[in-house]
Amino acid sequence: MNENNRQRRPAFDREQGIAIAQALFHQHGFDAVSLSDLTNAMNIKPPSFYAAYGSKAELFERAMRRYAGESALPLDRLLAPDRAPAQALTALLVSAATQYGRDKTLRGCLITEGMRADDPIARKMAETLGDAAIQTIRRYLDQVCPQAAQTLADYVLITLRGLSAAACSGLSRKRLMEVAQVASKAISLVLAEHEPPQTSEPLSTAHLPKSFDSGHSSA
Repeated sequence: MNENNRQRRPAFDREQGIAIAQALFHQHGFDAVSLSDLTNAMNIKPPSFYAAYGSKAELFERAMRRYAGESALPLDRLLAPDRAPAQALTALLVSAATQYGRDKTLRGCLITEGMRADDPIARKMAETLGDAAIQTIRRYLDQVCPQAAQTLADYVLITLRGLSAAACSGLSRKRLMEVAQVASKAISLVLAEHEPPQTSEPLSTAHLPKSFDSGHSSA
């Protein structure tokens, strides 16, 4: 056969490989995806895999970064300073419930579920990536409710992780959203308990009749 007519193998697309790995990790979890699962899905051999990505854990980190760039909750918009805190935190939880339960196979949050990985390297990678979002939420709560910021941050984090786990277990999006709404009511109660008391402004003498102006008499 003429060399020019021989069918050539398509060049391997590394970015496409990351997308394939992201879907596998999201659907099955880091621990359940084997090297052969990855190489078979990408249609490459192990030497090519290691040359392209270094290791399964390094590929997982790249997949999580890709996921964060495409699917991370828009915290800057959800926790905008012009929104009432109760409304902002409700939007955060409802958005998470909606996103985690949207797809039939890619359930929950890839990074959150990565924090449960048995592999310590993969788990640490997920924790490092997830920490940025945790710190953003904590800084927001420090501003809007400093007296209960730590408790509320813990509650929001536990709720988000619970929603992700429940989505992975098959809970419907409708039920996830109902849970998010109930959790939001609890947050609203805590915020209300720590609202500063409403104080009326001192009455200005400039608006009083002269007969009542301090130190003066109309007589």
